[in-house]
Amino acid sequence: MIKSHTPILGFCAWSGTGKTTLIEQLIPLLNAKGLRVALIKHTHHHFDMDQPGKDSYRFRKAGAQQVVLASSQRIVSLLETPNQTEAKLESILAHIQVNQCDLILVEGFKHEALPKIELHRPALQKPLLYPEDPSIIALASDFKCDLTNSPNALPFLDLNKPVEIADFIIQYFALQA
Repeated sequence: MIKSHTPILGFCAWSGTGKTTLIEQLIPLLNAKGLRVALIKHTHHHFDMDQPGKDSYRFRKAGAQQVVLASSQRIVSLLETPNQTEAKLESILAHIQVNQCDLILVEGFKHEALPKIELHRPALQKPLLYPEDPSIIALASDFKCDLTNSPNALPFLDLNKPVEIADFIIQYFALQA
């Protein structure tokens, strides 16, 4: 299990289930409760935040292993990891300013051992990840799932009610603004 003084909550689901959409709805709800939220998103795709021609892009292409952009509005850190086969959540957590957040949300990393809410849409015809993953603490779905034969009772959350899910998160971690 990943250890942190700041609560960490993952969202796991098959692609196309709506993880990003739900998290996008949850962040302002949690912020409205006075909570500062950090987010880590895993992607299997190559991505580049830099734009060709910009100074940061030129520095990185020149060989800088780390580039930090800073302004009065934000700080962005780019770290090259050319020899890494796959991003590891534990090493990524080291980049989070834990004194600047009350909760860390994680999208992806579905095989990591951290508390997770599973999102499930039966219409996608994908199997549940629960009960195979003992880290799942709740199931959010757009259809009431029967978990009576499950080894452990699992809270059911309505995927279409983000306020209900935000309240569950606050209660689960006993968060206070």
